[in-house]
Amino acid sequence: MVAPPVEDRYTVGMSDPLVIGDHTFQSRLIVGTGKYKDVAETEDAIDRSGAEVVTVAIRRVDLKDRSSGSLMSLLLRRTQGASKWTLLPNTAGCFTADDAVRTLRLARELGIADIVKLEVIGDPKTLYPDNEETLAAAKVLVADGFTVLPYCIDDPILCRKLEDIGCAAVMPLAAPIGSGLGIRNPHNLAIILERAKVPVIVDAGVGTASDAAVAMELGCHGVLMNTAIAHAKNPGLMADAMREAVSAGRRAFLAGRMGKSRYANASSPTAGLID
Repeated sequence: MVAPPVEDRYTVGMSDPLVIGDHTFQSRLIVGTGKYKDVAETEDAIDRSGAEVVTVAIRRVDLKDRSSGSLMSLLLRRTQGASKWTLLPNTAGCFTADDAVRTLRLARELGIADIVKLEVIGDPKTLYPDNEETLAAAKVLVADGFTVLPYCIDDPILCRKLEDIGCAAVMPLAAPIGSGLGIRNPHNLAIILERAKVPVIVDAGVGTASDAAVAMELGCHGVLMNTAIAHAKNPGLMADAMREAVSAGRRAFLAGRMGKSRYANASSPTAGLID
C-alpha cells in the first residue's frame, strides 16, 4: 500500500481515525475478552490497551448472566458513559454459515449487534476459516444490514470477494488463532493492502508488540488480538505495549521508511572534509 502524500502526514498527530462503515474510532487496536483470569483483569487490560472496540464470543458467554462480577455485567456497564466500549459480537465456535447467521441475529435481538465479526471455522485443529461458508454467511449478513468484519485466510482473492459482497473491512489472519507466531506471510498482506478499498485489519496470530508494529508498518489499518495480551505473564503491561506498538507502527507507516541499501551510506556529509 502506498503511503499518503507528505502533506497529509503532518496531521496524523491530531486526528487519524479508523473508519469502518459508518463507525469512527481513534484507536486502531481491537481486543478480545476471553482467556483472562477474571473480569477485573479483563477490564484493566482493555482499559490499558486504549481499545474502543471489544469483541465478545456470543456462543461462549452466558448472555443471561447480568450479575455483579459477570462478563456481561462488565460489557453492558462499559457500553455506557464517557469511556464506553463498542461491542463487536463474534461467531467463534460456528462451523457453518447458518450457525453464524443465526448467532448474530440472536445478538441483534438482544441489542448488542450492529457491527459484527464473522468467523466460520473449517477445521477444529488449525481453526482456519472455511472460505465458502464465510462468503455465504457474509452475503446474508450484509443483506440483513449488518456491518460485517470477516475473519479470513490471508488470500487476496478471497478478500476481494468479501469486499465485493459489501463487507466493511477484511480481517486476514497473521497466523493461526492463539498461536503467537506473528506475521507469517507479509507478501500476501501487502497484496491485499494494495488492492483493498476497505480497512484491512490483521486478526489472529499476533504474539508480542513487535508483531503488531510490523502489521501496522505494512500499512494495515488495525490489529485485533486477544491471547497475546490475556496470556502474557503481565496482561496489563502487555496491553500497554500493544497500544504503543500499534501507534508507533502506524506513525512509521505514515512517515514513510527510508529505502534499503546493500551497502553502507555515511550519516555525516562527505564534502568539505579536513585533510
